[in-house]
Amino acid sequence: MRIRATVAAVTGALALSALVVPAAAQADGTHGVGPTAIPRSVFQHTAPSGAKVRAALVAGDPKISSVTVNSGKDIVLGTTVAKTITASVTATHSTGIQDAVIYLWHGSNIDTDVDGYLGPDVDDDSTQIAKCTAVNATTSTCKVSFKVDPRSQYDLYKNSLAGTWKVAAAVLAKDGSSTENTAYKSQHVQRASTQTVNAAPEPVKKGKTITVTGKLARANWETYKYAGYTGQPVKLQFRKKNSNTYTTVKTLKTNGTGNLSTTVKAVEDGYWRFNFAGTTTTPAAIAAGDFVDVK
Repeated sequence: MRIRATVAAVTGALALSALVVPAAAQADGTHGVGPTAIPRSVFQHTAPSGAKVRAALVAGDPKISSVTVNSGKDIVLGTTVAKTITASVTATHSTGIQDAVIYLWHGSNIDTDVDGYLGPDVDDDSTQIAKCTAVNATTSTCKVSFKVDPRSQYDLYKNSLAGTWKVAAAVLAKDGSSTENTAYKSQHVQRASTQTVNAAPEPVKKGKTITVTGKLARANWETYKYAGYTGQPVKLQFRKKNSNTYTTVKTLKTNGTGNLSTTVKAVEDGYWRFNFAGTTTTPAAIAAGDFVDVK
């Protein structure tokens, strides 16, 4: 049975805390089931010897100094292609670091209200989650990778999952002590966006009217299609033929289908584009400039 793990057993020293995928859901492939439970990821130790307990008390718990997900960039998913996400945690302990786990969760409370999980998948007989590289005798950087699939019934199975997720990290020291932070930082997981533009007529006489149209759309993780992003401010920008700089001419909002339409006077040759700045749930989108020859 495949298990989505938040913490895996490490060389017999840890017990598994995991999200178990329901067998029925696996069988029928229903989209939109989502996680049924995501327990706290805590390294659970087997009973240590008295000597190890005394050593751990002296050494203290490991310290996490940094966590990075997707090279610090937002995670953006469309409707078809899965992405492999790499995450790393750097931690220190006097005995060294032997393992770690990093995952993302969505909700208001990890104990009572979680509706999304993105993180490593492991088999229930796995013994190591992260690949840890020693920086020195006490500090290591541990890396994990996992796939995020917009078509998975357990990953981005509903549009409301777009936005801010919390990043959890836990590390295990070589003496068996551990540290966990279930909300070390936040991470944006976003619905991919597209922006189009068309300026017409081309060519046009100087002083005549140009109509500039376009559409702002974003991925729908429930229908696997792109749909218009409504009510969003978008800048209409112009760049002179021999210039490298765009200037904002006006700002307008997308209509109920994500479309944009406005008119301007033709003054000189140049490029017209729409520029969407982005939101928490949706990344920025800038159309390639459409050239208009003014006679």
